[in-house]
Amino acid sequence: MPLPPADSAPLVPADGSGPETAGTTEAAVADAPETSEIVVSSEFDESPASGPGPVASSPTSDAADAAVSAGTVAPASPAALTEAAEATESAGAVLGASSPVAPLVHLRAAGVSLVLDIADRRLPSVLHWGADLGTVSAEMLAELCRASTPAPALNDLDEIQVIGVDVLPEHAAGWRGRPGLTGQRDGRGWSPLFERTALDVETRPANGGRVVADGLDAENGLTIRVEIELLPTGLLRQRAGVTAIASPSLPAQPLGTPYAVDGLALALPVPPVATELFDLAGRWGRERAPQRAPFVVGSHTRENRRGRTGADAPLILAAGTEGFDFRSGEVWAVHVAWSGNHLTYAERLADGTAVLGGGELLAAGEVRLAAGESYLGPWLYAAYGVGFDGVAARFHEHLRSRPHHPHSPRPVVLNTWEAVYFDHDLDRLVELARRGAEAGVERYVLDDGWFRHRRNSRAGLGDWYVDPDVWPDGLNPLIEQVRALGMEFGLWFEPEMVNPDSDLARAHPDWILGIGDRPPLLSRNQLVLDLGNPEVFDYLLERLDSLLSEYDISYVKWDHNRDLVDAGRPPTGRAGVHQQTLAVYRLLDELRSRHPDVEIESCSSGGLRIDLGILERTDRVWGSDVIDPLERQQIQRWTSQLLPPELVGSHVGAPRSHTTARTHSLSFRAGTALFGSFGIEWNLTSASAQELAELAEWVALYKRVRQLLHTGTLVRAEQHDPSFAVHGVVARDGGDALFALVQLATPLTSIPGSIRLPGLDPERDYDVSVQPPGDRPSLRQSSTTPWIEGGVRLTGRVLDHVGLRAPALHPEQLLLIRVRAVTS
Repeated sequence: MPLPPADSAPLVPADGSGPETAGTTEAAVADAPETSEIVVSSEFDESPASGPGPVASSPTSDAADAAVSAGTVAPASPAALTEAAEATESAGAVLGASSPVAPLVHLRAAGVSLVLDIADRRLPSVLHWGADLGTVSAEMLAELCRASTPAPALNDLDEIQVIGVDVLPEHAAGWRGRPGLTGQRDGRGWSPLFERTALDVETRPANGGRVVADGLDAENGLTIRVEIELLPTGLLRQRAGVTAIASPSLPAQPLGTPYAVDGLALALPVPPVATELFDLAGRWGRERAPQRAPFVVGSHTRENRRGRTGADAPLILAAGTEGFDFRSGEVWAVHVAWSGNHLTYAERLADGTAVLGGGELLAAGEVRLAAGESYLGPWLYAAYGVGFDGVAARFHEHLRSRPHHPHSPRPVVLNTWEAVYFDHDLDRLVELARRGAEAGVERYVLDDGWFRHRRNSRAGLGDWYVDPDVWPDGLNPLIEQVRALGMEFGLWFEPEMVNPDSDLARAHPDWILGIGDRPPLLSRNQLVLDLGNPEVFDYLLERLDSLLSEYDISYVKWDHNRDLVDAGRPPTGRAGVHQQTLAVYRLLDELRSRHPDVEIESCSSGGLRIDLGILERTDRVWGSDVIDPLERQQIQRWTSQLLPPELVGSHVGAPRSHTTARTHSLSFRAGTALFGSFGIEWNLTSASAQELAELAEWVALYKRVRQLLHTGTLVRAEQHDPSFAVHGVVARDGGDALFALVQLATPLTSIPGSIRLPGLDPERDYDVSVQPPGDRPSLRQSSTTPWIEGGVRLTGRVLDHVGLRAPALHPEQLLLIRVRAVTS
């Protein structure tokens, strides 16, 4: 079928040791006849391509392959399309014999089972996604199918069309919820019905596998490919691609009209016990605020139209059993791995069927497919687990198992933004670097203000040349001194944006996204460059490549500071977010291929572009522009629902926060930043000697514990009292752990209760003590609790079920607790 090959990296186990050998041991295909279209294969193409996200492509010729790489729409020749369509139909006829017993596929990995019904030449439907069912025979799977088959309801369809839920729900098959594929060709083809023409089942013993199904809707001139993959971590992902085809066997009209894809969203069922919904809301400076709702009949839909992931993106949308929390309850969650407009939804139908789903959110006319053109949707990731921590662990293990995941120790970063803003002076910046080096900084990042005309936020964006007025000898005088102090050098860019007051905007107004003659809307004094325009793409690639080649730059802070509003592509004004997102991915991919040793941070007004699409191309994200530790406690708590700590930039700010005007102790600021990719965003030339000495203690602690924090398992205690929180990281072998008791507000009770430390080995003994320098919080009692004075030895089971008496902390204070297993 005319779609590009799967672009995933080879599956690797959680320990990252390498791909498992494909096989059929743990996947049961029940009673598949000899002539069935089921193919068990270890040879399905997994070659890396452009990464997650929609592309459009053609099945033939080198030019078409180039179009796939570029993310453009490229038609194939009519003869080739006719041959491909006829071959597809022929294959379906030969391979499409049905079994007297419904074929079923059972994939298992890391405590998760996925059971797919692949009967009757239909696209796969899901009978079960959730807890591991153990080893189940083919006969037992057939019984499961029988046990899962409903009887027709009164005043409903006379015959059940689908057992379970189709991953691509079809209105024509009787689905009354959101259809998987929506679109039309001049008003026709709005209700497609696909017949499966090919099936590829690839399995890995106890490590999941992949199912790929192709389908044909001959009446409407469409083919579909659905990919479903259970990863070794138990994380599930799926995506689909649709192709418009032409064939002599199809009606002549209206196939001359392009097929307009209005949406392509995939779904997964959740059981009736999932009665509550959870997702995240937010705004700039207060990203990822949790919210809950009952899972009632109807649709809970989150549509993001910002052109980037957004501060108000749900991050995950979860359904769970009543009262599910960090360590309890069954939870099912989905995430759309796409950095542009996207849709996430939960839906419960009148018959009780409930689903979670999502995909790219397309504007009207944004994707129109002529014969031979394809659209490939982004991956929809899905995680099942016990509690939020169980779900988070699957995402974390997946990210850490990627070959390109950063495995070197995450360096201590000093970023200059809140220290100097636009006031770039070599002597001042060198002194800042010297103070940072004395504190133990390992990476120095020069932020906004180094390029032409950039004395404030109103001018210069787009003119990516070192400003000769500020830097008459270029950046090398600073870089050389930074390197001499033992630090790497990083540089800030915002390539996708342009100021109207810039040489670039004056020379090329046609390079700016907008619609017709109406002036584009300004945001932060910025407009958006059309990266889908090859000239724009080439200009940015040349400028960034030139700077990374000329200077010794180890790190790029890639910013993106405004939403894409009214983002039409010149000269037609057609919706441009889809192509813009693809072009950003290609630009990042090309830069990484030319400069593989340069790390890239995704910063977008802080944490407004955090998703698994951008994380395929970047090494870190900036958690939020707000580094007030009180705000960051919540922001980081919920960012970690998707990302492990080593991917989330978290910095120690000035005593008085630049964004909230709150004042906090250094221990609270540094103790909050510790549980991330640690850094400093503070004018250290204004710090006292005492502050610098304490900061150096925190930097030294981070260097000692970052291996634990960045490879261990995140744990969060359930919060019976909203005035405080407990979170930590436990080593994979259970031998070491670091927890933080965080007093967020003034508690109602005068004497604190006990705090539980979850995630430890219940059978091992542990020595518990406070961890310097996080052992000196301000107390609201004359003496501290006895265990703090000399430590205590308890089993992991006792620490989980009974815990420790908490000291009475003043609000906005933090205590670090170290837990080490006793060795005989």
